[in-house]
Amino acid sequence: MANTYHQVYIQAVFAVKYREALLHKDWRKEVFAVIGNLINETGCKTIIVNGVEDHVHCFLGLKPTVSISELMKTVKAKSSKYINDHKFLLHRFEWQVGYGAFSYSHSHIDNVYNYIANQEKHHHKESFKEEYLKHLKKFEVPYDERYVFEDLI
Repeated sequence: MANTYHQVYIQAVFAVKYREALLHKDWRKEVFAVIGNLINETGCKTIIVNGVEDHVHCFLGLKPTVSISELMKTVKAKSSKYINDHKFLLHRFEWQVGYGAFSYSHSHIDNVYNYIANQEKHHHKESFKEEYLKHLKKFEVPYDERYVFEDLI
């Protein structure tokens, strides 16, 4: 729409089903590049995609005509299909249901970018679960810890 201007920055975080350490270092960057391309295909702008064995952080400029839920649905479905089609694992790959989405102002771009770029270093000190719960608390997102993560039965 003419005369429409926007600046919406979102960090989306999602995990491998059961938080299993399945994103192998040999092909992880390839999958992150695919996720970045999937985000861009929606008209949103990928700033950085990175993570470790059990989860992914996507930092992006959100196009206002794209809903976060539809974006995540598409990204997760198509990236898991990519992983399965390329047979990176001996069994079927799945992402955990759900995601976290956190908004940032323009002044936070560098800090968020650096935080995401340094995920491996960061996770030597803190688990994904600790990190995720800290984000939920920092952003004052109400949650029930019983439902935040799927666990193996």
